[in-house]
Amino acid sequence: MRAPPPTAGDERFLKDAANFSLVLGGPLFQLWRRTRLAGDTGQLLRRRVLAIVLLVWAPLLLLSAAEGHAWAGVMMPFLRDIEVHVRLLIAVPLLILAELIVHQRMRPVVGQFLERGLVSEPARPQFDAAIAAAMRLRNSITAETLMIAVVYVVGVGVIWRTTIALDVTSWYAAPADGGLHRSLAGWWFGLVSLPVFQFLLLRWYFRLFIWARFLWQTSRIDLTFVPTHPDRCGGMGFLGQVGYALTPFLLAQGSLLAGTIANQIFYTGATLPEFQVEIAGLVGAMVFAVLGPMLVFGPQLTAAKRKGLREYGTLAQRYGREFDKKWLRGGAPEDEPLIGSSDIQSLSDLVHCVDVVKGMRFAPFSMQTAVHLAVVTVLPLAPLLLTMISMEQLLARLLQIVI
Repeated sequence: MRAPPPTAGDERFLKDAANFSLVLGGPLFQLWRRTRLAGDTGQLLRRRVLAIVLLVWAPLLLLSAAEGHAWAGVMMPFLRDIEVHVRLLIAVPLLILAELIVHQRMRPVVGQFLERGLVSEPARPQFDAAIAAAMRLRNSITAETLMIAVVYVVGVGVIWRTTIALDVTSWYAAPADGGLHRSLAGWWFGLVSLPVFQFLLLRWYFRLFIWARFLWQTSRIDLTFVPTHPDRCGGMGFLGQVGYALTPFLLAQGSLLAGTIANQIFYTGATLPEFQVEIAGLVGAMVFAVLGPMLVFGPQLTAAKRKGLREYGTLAQRYGREFDKKWLRGGAPEDEPLIGSSDIQSLSDLVHCVDVVKGMRFAPFSMQTAVHLAVVTVLPLAPLLLTMISMEQLLARLLQIVI
């Protein structure tokens, strides 16, 4: 039976789903397009990275050199400030790289809800409304304006001054009268470099919120799951791939913590074990931020599993009874051989189907995905192990583990 040709409404709906993007929208994206730092689909990545680095890092080098604080003159010269270089030369490019990767790899995800038949025809208006709501929020001028205000009032005015800035003479400031006396480089850092970085980071948090909100609204729809789907998630296993698309974002988060801890170790005498809580907290928070929103499908997946066990259990009972009657109770024709009978293969296939239903997960991702995300987040902290143990000792211990 041939499928009916798509209607105009179907084509419009499929187009909306295919155009879903967390990245291609908002005032900043439009600014990048007008200044030719981005194409219509996020191209010109290297141009954006170079422009941002020239804006947030190069002036700091020039100003600190002019003030004599680039490599000497203060306890923490600019070129020895690990945190600022990690923040501006590693984390910022990773946040920009994440935009392109997330756009390319997450864009087909929404279409999978339709291609796999998870959204039924009556539920399409709800799904379409969820897409439209996500795109309106992504394009919100008000949201990005509020983020800029939060960056300057909270990010720079409170968090950086009270939590991140070290109480030592540095290229950006010197402690004085219970506060900080900023240098010229420090003023550029506080008014331009740090706000740009914090805005890019906060904008990513906002995008994760949009994604979580979209998943929650989709979970309110009565989705059509297939309990025997090989992904053991009723056909929703494709959602787990979202975590891999966010790898650059997680690397950026781990790099930020690594840079902060490095400065604490080298300039305040701290040790790596003192930050176990912070490291564990970051890993847990990042894994939950990426995978946690997918748990909203748990109730529906659990219900689909119960229904599948009930229905396939009934089918297995009926088939097993017929199989028993035919081959063990003399019901088979005398001229029908047992060897090569398709009945046995069908029974095996049915048993496999029931096993797949029993193995259905309540979340559309596996433990392997969670471990991958945790390892990626903590990976930038690995070089800090050398502050506790020499390279020779570290290699010797690794060889002992391997051999």
